[in-house]
Amino acid sequence: MATAREARAWAREAIRGIGDSLYTPFTGEAGDDIDWDAYRRLVRYCVGELGRDMLWCVSGLAEFWALTLDERKQLLGVAIAEARAINPQIVIQACTAATAAKDCLELTRHAQEHGADIVYIQTPMMECHGGQGVLDYFRYIADRTDIALGMFNSPSSGYVLTAQESARIAEEIPAVCATKEGAFRPANSRRLHELAPELLIWECDTMVYRAGWLREGIVCAAQLGAAGYLMETPRRRLYTEYWQLVWNGELIEAMDYARRTGMDRFERERGSWYTCYPGRPDYFTHWGGAFKYAASLLGLPVGSYPESRPPQALLPDAAKTQMRAAYRTLGLLDGDLSAGR
Repeated sequence: MATAREARAWAREAIRGIGDSLYTPFTGEAGDDIDWDAYRRLVRYCVGELGRDMLWCVSGLAEFWALTLDERKQLLGVAIAEARAINPQIVIQACTAATAAKDCLELTRHAQEHGADIVYIQTPMMECHGGQGVLDYFRYIADRTDIALGMFNSPSSGYVLTAQESARIAEEIPAVCATKEGAFRPANSRRLHELAPELLIWECDTMVYRAGWLREGIVCAAQLGAAGYLMETPRRRLYTEYWQLVWNGELIEAMDYARRTGMDRFERERGSWYTCYPGRPDYFTHWGGAFKYAASLLGLPVGSYPESRPPQALLPDAAKTQMRAAYRTLGLLDGDLSAGR
């Protein structure tokens, strides 16, 4: 774990490779309980069988907004214990976003005390007074903790920081060392790099990697909070092999690989169910039921209630049909279905 003072030097060495964002497997009536055995198996699968370098815990894909503070603490604690038992050096990234700064502080202190390496704070989802409000929120946490901090700039917050606002946070809060830019605004990420070159940037619009942005040093050699375990199996390491080519600077080979293996086609054919609810098509979301349905197709444990908790809707049959067909075309349905068993 890096202290606030060490954060930026630590991040340049430690934040690299693939970091899987874990879903939360629910059980019980309406998903009121968590299937802890399934969660442990998921962690062991990602760290042990897929050999991940990092884990991204209790974030949007995990449906943090539907979890109690105690559940979020326990999910992080279980992930740390299970992951470090396999790989003591794995980088644990925890999302501690909350509408109340005091709740965020409680979660951040817990992450620091229990061995997380870095905490990512999503732009507050409610009543955010712009960039100044986000800066004040970060300052409140940084003044009361001693751990590396990252920004999580997601449109699901309802407010997305500009490059200038993010750069000001980095300038005034030395513990801030990285950012996950989830708003699909490459031009903003390029500008942020110009204003705050000390920040490690991951741009969710992954086409920038094919454009050579890693070579230029604009983005870092890491996939932060991705769901790569839904793109491969231990026997068919599509996602891992593709990103290794990118990180090695073999961009033409990477593009050929994505086309030849069907990865590019899969992204199109799977549709936007992960992040878009048809009843509110203009809103970016993390539809937990969609991620868990994909996981179930690969034989991963999703709990006896494989949907999201309210306020998210149940995943419709049309989504399942489309996703299943995309996986069948990619060739993963007949792959290694022993994962997590």
